[in-house]
Amino acid sequence: MSATESNVPSDPPAHCPGTQSDDAGKASACAGCPNQQLCATGPKGPDPAIALVKEKLADVRNKLLVLSGKGGVGKSTVTALLSRAMAHRHLAQNFGVLDIDICGPSQPRVLGVLGEQVHQSGSGWSPVYIEDNLSLMSIGFLLGSPDDAIIWRGPKKNGMIRQFLTEVDWGQLDYLLLDTPPGTSDEHLSATTFLKGTDGLWGAVLVTTPQEVALLDVRKEISFCKKLAIPVVGVIENMTTFVCPKCTTATRIFPARSGGGAEQMCTEMEVPYLGQLPLDPRLTKCCDEGKDFITEFPDSPAVKALDAIVSKVRLFFEAEEKDHQ
Repeated sequence: MSATESNVPSDPPAHCPGTQSDDAGKASACAGCPNQQLCATGPKGPDPAIALVKEKLADVRNKLLVLSGKGGVGKSTVTALLSRAMAHRHLAQNFGVLDIDICGPSQPRVLGVLGEQVHQSGSGWSPVYIEDNLSLMSIGFLLGSPDDAIIWRGPKKNGMIRQFLTEVDWGQLDYLLLDTPPGTSDEHLSATTFLKGTDGLWGAVLVTTPQEVALLDVRKEISFCKKLAIPVVGVIENMTTFVCPKCTTATRIFPARSGGGAEQMCTEMEVPYLGQLPLDPRLTKCCDEGKDFITEFPDSPAVKALDAIVSKVRLFFEAEEKDHQ
């Protein structure tokens, strides 16, 4: 996404000529608009990187955005679990994770490759491999220290995402999962603009927790997807219950005020409900240590719930593929 597009107001004047018009920033309707100067001087026409992203991701069949309206709902953990589960269950397929949470990259730690470095060749950056069929790219690999802060404005973050999508040599992938920051801001708009121009299928999984404060924000995320025509694969309700690691008794610690939680919200907003994931302290420990929870605790209720969710995600893309044939 160009700097011009990323600064267009969501509610422009009624007669706004649009950023691609030769009259952008010059028409009478532009008078008083805070983006008048930006539109008048910014580049016109589609971002040339869109065609480059399409070419670079030509061998990526399915793209899956993992979104959350609120931070702290476990989006990065869910991304890692989904990618590991898919890679374990489908050894003949290839999977990739792209961490576009520029200011808070957590996938290197969660997936157990903190401190690794990416290598560059003639074909671009080589992602770091977690398994033979699972790879990861994150800005975390490019930092001098995990404690380094990234203090960037929107255009620079958008440029980094563009670079990830055009310069990483993923090879042939069946699924590319994109771990995004919370909200509906620059990173999301940039990724959406680029993915819309690619071949193959794409969609979004939304992660929430049961309490009303999280559901309020995920409703905004659903509205964001609908406005930008992002296919919604479904909603995952994380930390629905706490599972005791000794007796495996499940206790609801984040009760939904409305009673129905995420499932009821999905019915009201007409989006698929993918299921619940319990809160397991062993999972938290595995994420902190970069261990594979699925192989460490294969009989965990969380792993069983995860398998059902992965099946629904794959069914969505298989159905979409049939519809496009």
